[in-house]
Amino acid sequence: MSDAEQQVDEQEVLLSIYDGDPSFKKVSPTTYQYKYGEDGASRSFLLEISWGSTYPSDKPAINMDTFYNRNLLPSVKEEILKHIEEETEQYLGMPMTYTIFESVKEKLEDLLKEQPESLQSVTASIDRMDLGASNLPETESKSKEKKEHLTKAQKRRQWDRSDAKGQKARGWDWVDVVKHLSQTGKAEAGGS
Repeated sequence: MSDAEQQVDEQEVLLSIYDGDPSFKKVSPTTYQYKYGEDGASRSFLLEISWGSTYPSDKPAINMDTFYNRNLLPSVKEEILKHIEEETEQYLGMPMTYTIFESVKEKLEDLLKEQPESLQSVTASIDRMDLGASNLPETESKSKEKKEHLTKAQKRRQWDRSDAKGQKARGWDWVDVVKHLSQTGKAEAGGS
């Protein structure tokens, strides 16, 4: 059986097995995705497998660089890719997309053992890795400018003082002369 015939057969099998599974997605006739874990969870990731023209004689392309995987630690990604690489070596020459999806599902806990449970700890871990890799002095990285935080009332007053173009009204900074003079005192009357 040729590679093209095997791809057609495997496509039919995948669509029948994963029919109705919300985690499975057919992106194109040769690209499939499977989502592991719950949406929005830090221990959730998306695995994408793309077949080349010589698949299954050659390995499929594995993609884990999707935006959905932004919270996945690099070491966890490497562990998953290493596991998939071992599986593809074992099943070279045979249709293997279903086997890869299911083997990752079976080993999910082991593969995600280094991945923190919460997104906050993931971002903190990634920030520590980024800061450790940067060559900036500590004082420079700590002294980032803080953005001015305004209350709703302050924002509303600023909005009310400006016109539709965001420009302030004419005379917004004029001084009330009478009020100013009453605060500064009377001028000495000049003369003899």
